[in-house]
Amino acid sequence: MLKRIHPKLPMRDRQVTKSYYIGQLSFQEISDYDDYIILGKDEIELHFFEFKEIDPAKNYGMVYIRVDDIEELYNTLLEQGVAIHPNGKLQIKPWGQKEFSLLDPDNNLLTFGEPA
Repeated sequence: MLKRIHPKLPMRDRQVTKSYYIGQLSFQEISDYDDYIILGKDEIELHFFEFKEIDPAKNYGMVYIRVDDIEELYNTLLEQGVAIHPNGKLQIKPWGQKEFSLLDPDNNLLTFGEPA
């Protein structure tokens, strides 16, 4: 039986990734190994593996994160100066989800959504 999913995303620099997720998105460090970190917030975990050679322009890492009270999250991030994806402003999508997106320092796309 499937229970949870923990996406694994590439990172070039562990400290830059931790700074973004912990400092800007309020994640907490769960584990930090030589080339692998686990960060969590509320009920989710994101795992990151070191990939120093990745070209962010060619990185297609993506994760969809379901949330409650998306408008509060969106406004909090805006107030904190977190950059929203230029094409990812908060909006209702044709598939019935209210969504917005961010790009992390390695160009991993984080999309947040809840039912409209």
